[in-house]
Amino acid sequence: MCPMSSDQNLHAVFESEWIKFRSVRSSVMGVIVFFVLTLGLGGLISWAVRSHWSQTSGADRLTFDPVSTSLAGILFAQFAVGVIGVLFITSEYSSGSIRTTLAAVPNRIRLVAAKTIVLFVAMIVVSEVVCFATFELGQSVFNGVVPTASLATTDVLRSVLLAGLYLTLLAVLGFSLGLIVRQSAACISIFVSVLLIVPIIFVFLPTSWQNSYEKYLPSELGRSMMSPFPAAHHLGAWNALIVLLIYTVVVFGVGLTLMRRRDA
Repeated sequence: MCPMSSDQNLHAVFESEWIKFRSVRSSVMGVIVFFVLTLGLGGLISWAVRSHWSQTSGADRLTFDPVSTSLAGILFAQFAVGVIGVLFITSEYSSGSIRTTLAAVPNRIRLVAAKTIVLFVAMIVVSEVVCFATFELGQSVFNGVVPTASLATTDVLRSVLLAGLYLTLLAVLGFSLGLIVRQSAACISIFVSVLLIVPIIFVFLPTSWQNSYEKYLPSELGRSMMSPFPAAHHLGAWNALIVLLIYTVVVFGVGLTLMRRRDA
């Protein structure tokens, strides 16, 4: 029998990792939680804004952003996508199945590449679907009472698309942290701290520090990416995407290097 070619081997690894992703309970539950948080909270927040619109001040009405408001559920759902990425690798270390995986796929670069591509493709599809659905839900809630936005506007379409990409990159970032730390609880703690605790710490820093450095936090990059109107002292949407890509590539590179050098 002829040995399998490298392309055939790579296809087999992709197929195996895809089966893992769609059959593992943590991935399935994570996607469900992600949908519920993004759609549910986005709808609730949009309804709350509509209900209190008559009491909204003139200044707030002038600065109102119907896009980021309808997508506000992402600020909570981002933790769900991070956990999906983390568990996609750390669950194998926790169960010990990583040894079996490496026995089947000794080429660690190929294994990590397959996992990353499966995770990225799955999450970009899911994230874009849920972001567009949440946006349309929010605009339907606002309709007739609160100013709305249309996907026919370039900046609005860009914001919704980048919102999905933001969530996808967070999933890859979580996966990359998992390659480094290997332990689910510790890795999730780090991820949550970066997105939640660090921004809280910045609140207590001098204003000059906030204006200079807060815009580089991952959570603030996400805000810039999903809004047609960048906040003061924040990066524009495309610059925010570039910075987040750099973060992801650097952490992924460290994770891949450690994966190659350390024992299972």
